[in-house]
Amino acid sequence: MPGVVLEGVSRRFGPVTAVDSIDLTVADNEFVTLLGPSGCGKTTTLRMVAGLEQNDEGRISIGGKVVSDAGKRLFVPPDKRALGMVFQSYAIWPHLSVFDNVAYPLQVRKLPTAQVRERVTSALRLVEMEAYADRPAPLLSGGQQQRVAIARALSFDPQVLLLDEPLSNLDSRLRASTGDELRALQQRLKITTLYVTHDQDEAMALSDRVVVMQQGKILQVGRPESIYQRPATRAVAAFFGTPNLLPVKVLSSRQSEAKTYALAIEGAGGWRGHCLAGEAFEPGEDALVMTRAEDMVLVDADAQPNATRNAWRGTVVASIFRGARRSMVVECAGTRVNVDAPAMRTAEVGDNVALVAESRSSWALKSRGQ
Repeated sequence: MPGVVLEGVSRRFGPVTAVDSIDLTVADNEFVTLLGPSGCGKTTTLRMVAGLEQNDEGRISIGGKVVSDAGKRLFVPPDKRALGMVFQSYAIWPHLSVFDNVAYPLQVRKLPTAQVRERVTSALRLVEMEAYADRPAPLLSGGQQQRVAIARALSFDPQVLLLDEPLSNLDSRLRASTGDELRALQQRLKITTLYVTHDQDEAMALSDRVVVMQQGKILQVGRPESIYQRPATRAVAAFFGTPNLLPVKVLSSRQSEAKTYALAIEGAGGWRGHCLAGEAFEPGEDALVMTRAEDMVLVDADAQPNATRNAWRGTVVASIFRGARRSMVVECAGTRVNVDAPAMRTAEVGDNVALVAESRSSWALKSRGQ
């Protein structure tokens, strides 16, 4: 049974359509992330699932039960939806201890005192905060507050866990480790999870599937690897890192496997190569070929293209040391190409270099539309 289902869901604020008729199914026990820039509608979507916002159109179901149907004027309030929610601010009450913060939703539900203590202790143990039960909330670090917020959300055994940018207030090192802990906890508990973030790395590391949103619409839904390596549109491709989107002309197109096409292409300056695509192209059609910066490899200057790799020659015009890697810009026949290379495999500004990328790592997109 699906954990969460949205059917034709919309939300407007005056003349602004924050969420525009979206459809989404989150399977039971699945971890799904809503990803997109600020203002794309991801938090509004999460709040509609939580019942903190009411959808203007469409229907929302949780665990097979309809909780909101705009057409039938049905709306189940948040406290009746069996959801746990973690906010960006954590919403930890400073006048309460760790124990009392976690106990609050159970006390509101009027559970017996012994059951409250048992559930709070169990929830704190899950997030390794049992030893801090009596500590005043103001004495907690940011990471500890986040754990308490998760324990509180889990304390009443919800059907679905909702998280709105829960790691954004942590520093980068703690964000990564806490995210790993959160994913491990979700897999151990097998709880359906809907997560909101604008951080691409976070979305890819945590999720079973990623939902990319823009201007209230869903652009693409898929596994993190698929979204990253096989984007459906330029907008999805450009949202992750600094991809190279190279204009080319298609020389030939043939279906190589199910839903995948092999293209022969020609780019600016006359270079020729090969790439893959998710749809058919006509010979002579213009296209954009996406090759990510980390797939561009510096090689010996005599490198030649072949059926399995594309090759370019150019001049390094920028180079930035970033610790483990070096970001470079190489100008190839008037086109600037981004390259992420290992820090020790480098070239100086002004050097003439050759680049290669595996043909399978190059992905063609329609040049029109998004």
